[in-house]
Amino acid sequence: MKSFILRLQDASHAEEIAGTTSFVGEDTSGSFGVLAGHARMMTSLIIGLARFRVGNNAWQYLALPGAVLYFHDNVLTLSTRRYLLDDNYMRISQALQQQLLAEEEKLHTMKESLHHMEEEVLKRLWEIGRKGAG
Repeated sequence: MKSFILRLQDASHAEEIAGTTSFVGEDTSGSFGVLAGHARMMTSLIIGLARFRVGNNAWQYLALPGAVLYFHDNVLTLSTRRYLLDDNYMRISQALQQQLLAEEEKLHTMKESLHHMEEEVLKRLWEIGRKGAG
């Protein structure tokens, strides 16, 4: 069975998985698969789960907050901020859901902080304008 190398890269580390026989991911056009010998390609994966198989082993799952996929010379490279890797679909699905909820909470907190900072800047500008006019 023909295989390729799956190279996973995130902000803190990288790993290579040799003997990968198939990969299934999803971009904005839908779900697609990659086998050894595929033509050169590049796309952006959406937030969610991808999966791959090494040899005839069971599927392994990747939880990704989006990624850039590049396939060339039988090397599939995924570049992302971070990823989770697991062979248990339910466990990784729950981990992805928890990760997305945590990111959403952080984003909400950051937006509130920015809003508060904007209010303070406008308040100070108004005070400076009042003092300058008086």
